[in-house]
Amino acid sequence: MQAKNDKKTIWAWAMFDWANQSYNMVITSTIFPAYYVAITANKQTGDMVSFFGHQYVNTVLSNYILGLSYLIIVVLLPILTSIADYKGHKKLYMQLFTWLGSLACAGLFFFTMKTFEFSMICFGLASIGYCGGFVFYNSYLPQIATLDQQDAVSAKGFIYGFAGSIVVQVLCFVFVLSPATFGITDDVAARLSFLIVGIWWIGFSLIPFYLLPKGQPNAGSHTDSVLTGGFKELAKVWKKVKQLPLLKRFLPAFFFYSVGVQTILLVAANFGAKELKMPEENLIAIILIIQVVAIIGAAITAKMSAKYGNTPVLATIVGIWCLICAAVYFVANAQQFYVAAVIVGLVMGGVQSLSRSTYSKFIPQNIPDTASYFSFYDVTEKLSIVVGLFTFGFVEAVTHKMRDSALVLDCFFVIGLLLLLSLVAMQAKAKSAETAVA
Repeated sequence: MQAKNDKKTIWAWAMFDWANQSYNMVITSTIFPAYYVAITANKQTGDMVSFFGHQYVNTVLSNYILGLSYLIIVVLLPILTSIADYKGHKKLYMQLFTWLGSLACAGLFFFTMKTFEFSMICFGLASIGYCGGFVFYNSYLPQIATLDQQDAVSAKGFIYGFAGSIVVQVLCFVFVLSPATFGITDDVAARLSFLIVGIWWIGFSLIPFYLLPKGQPNAGSHTDSVLTGGFKELAKVWKKVKQLPLLKRFLPAFFFYSVGVQTILLVAANFGAKELKMPEENLIAIILIIQVVAIIGAAITAKMSAKYGNTPVLATIVGIWCLICAAVYFVANAQQFYVAAVIVGLVMGGVQSLSRSTYSKFIPQNIPDTASYFSFYDVTEKLSIVVGLFTFGFVEAVTHKMRDSALVLDCFFVIGLLLLLSLVAMQAKAKSAETAVA
């Protein structure tokens, strides 16, 4: 059995974040959204695009495709993670999704209006690859770290991811800011960035592929087929989840605040480009600020959770998100957007890192079927993104104002906060009862 808290294994695990967060930075947050908004807008059709004969608002289409990719993940992953536990092949699935995502990302190098449908399919496949790989990556956390180390290890993964994405963004920034220096045009510089991300993603992923343990097969004899066995294992885990009071309360709260958090992160660049007319270099600068501040935020959150506990700190962070989301409705210029970006950065790394480690603490420890447990976590998160993106896209399609969509998202934050506060109260009550008995 793999020894826990091994420094080399934890480093290899964190390097997967280093490898794939470049996708999150360049494709979902900066260069791709700016390039997409620019290339799909013209004087004749405005912001309308044709996709396989159907007309859509450009940003609504990108949100729908992202939402569909996450929906596919929601359908596939409960099956795949159960099979991964059943056979002990979690690393194999992590590799398959990573290759799919990185190759699709590299395929975006060919993105022009002549290849629009093909390129949008690549956009969706890259999202599927990124999300799918992350599920199996997350499921390693309880396998490689003891309970008391999981907050710190989770934060380390996010810190590596933010740092790696900054390096890639700066590298792409060189080409985007001065394409003439390299004898290329603006659009080629942007598309070259997509190719760089694909190469970086798969290149550094080879480190965890080589060093991480394969995964532990679920104990016990299995007489079912792999497919039916996977469903049965998943059903068993679902029954166990319903019997864990803290986990049963945490998952709904996580779902509602994730609707807001994940959607804002995915649509922020489109908002800046479309609503505030911000140029590409300004958007890149803003996202870089978010990533740098997020490193600090993740580190601070890990220390605060050690002192005050996970759920009270999470509730505080989600409360701040409520205020940020409401404020977005009133953002009128780039300066205000910069201020919002700094605050988002501080709470972004914290809420993601702490959510993952909190869930890891709430599941039973030293069990072989961690991938099945984490499938619930990841399916909950991905389903929240589907709801968030389709809600955001639908409201924008109806009102043609992204600000209205942001206001609707704030309702999800408020519900998530209320559910978290009930969890905090439940834990405080249980602790008081224990103290009284002692």
